[in-house]
Amino acid sequence: MNPQAAMKYRELDIQTQRDFPSNMRTHGFGWLVRAGYITRESGVLPLGERTPKQIHPSIPVIANECETYFPISTGSIEIIHCPACKYAERKELARFKKSPFSQEEPLPLEKVLTPDCGTIESLANFLNIPKEKTAKALMYVRVADNRFVFVVARGDMTLSEAKLKSAVGETRLAMADEIANAGAAAGYASPIGLKDALIIADDLIPQSANLAAGANESGYHFKNTNYGRDYSAEIIADLVQAKAGDACVNCGGALESTAAILLSTPSEFYFENMLLALAETHHDEKGLTFPKSAAPFDVYLMHVPGKEIDTRAKADEICEAFQRAGIRVLFDDRDERAGVKFNDADLIGCPARVTVGERGLKENKVEVKTRKGGESFSVEVGNIIEAIEDLLDNMTP
Repeated sequence: MNPQAAMKYRELDIQTQRDFPSNMRTHGFGWLVRAGYITRESGVLPLGERTPKQIHPSIPVIANECETYFPISTGSIEIIHCPACKYAERKELARFKKSPFSQEEPLPLEKVLTPDCGTIESLANFLNIPKEKTAKALMYVRVADNRFVFVVARGDMTLSEAKLKSAVGETRLAMADEIANAGAAAGYASPIGLKDALIIADDLIPQSANLAAGANESGYHFKNTNYGRDYSAEIIADLVQAKAGDACVNCGGALESTAAILLSTPSEFYFENMLLALAETHHDEKGLTFPKSAAPFDVYLMHVPGKEIDTRAKADEICEAFQRAGIRVLFDDRDERAGVKFNDADLIGCPARVTVGERGLKENKVEVKTRKGGESFSVEVGNIIEAIEDLLDNMTP
């Protein structure tokens, strides 16, 4: 016998809400608050604490070797993933299959006047070339040794500072005097001719011929810069962010971008997020509809006060029988109107509801109703344990 198989409604001090909270971010969050699993401030209440602390297999997740995520529009983490092969990673660390814009023979380096072209967009428009034919300059200083760090990436790419940190360590943005001391010109910078700079290039740069890049002189750019001939880097690494539509690094399929929340890492489990994922996945217009292995209780047991029969006493007997059988039961022991109890049962979302009422007891029966599907039927009191066990056995775990 599980001594914790039965709990009374008033013992858990469940406080359900008639309305959704004003700070409702998602329907799942709103149902959790209304059903008394969490507070408006996301604090876990006793009912929520009884929910199994594991990622339920019915929750659609995105996962890699280190982290498991739940996709949700309000999530604070952006995930890049491949629906085909299930590759997944945080956006700032995701990899993708890169390809050069075109295959060309190197052309002669040419310095050209480019007034008011301090951005990649303005440069591409002025030279009438796609951004893929430009080289982007980003300048930092490494915190550990104050060394000037010059990053080269293709103009249509976005630098991942997380990848940069992985390659060179902690950095900060370079200041104007540090840029000038290295021989660069803000807005017109390139790695050509720099002094005492740690040059790091994205691994697509050596494959990209004839890129337009700064001439390290205000108002001028070079056309046809080529890695290896015009400059080299101490470090070549994957430095740029993947985006939706890029080719998967594993299978070549189109990557997708999804907002998500973190459910677990190898060392930590985020229970509040798991509760939210459960509620987002399992609810209807009346409340929560948790699967039996994810619900805090198997059965919501309630009595409807009668005039001739002590329904509470009979409900107590059934509760004790459930407990002896190891069936997890939440006994709504309140002397409350039937409609209120029915609504609360739907909100809380236990897989089955057992109603002990005077009309049924006159025939020695109680009503059983499934939460998901809403099927109801009468059962002899003496057969209630077997009936519930059979019902639970045939439910989706």
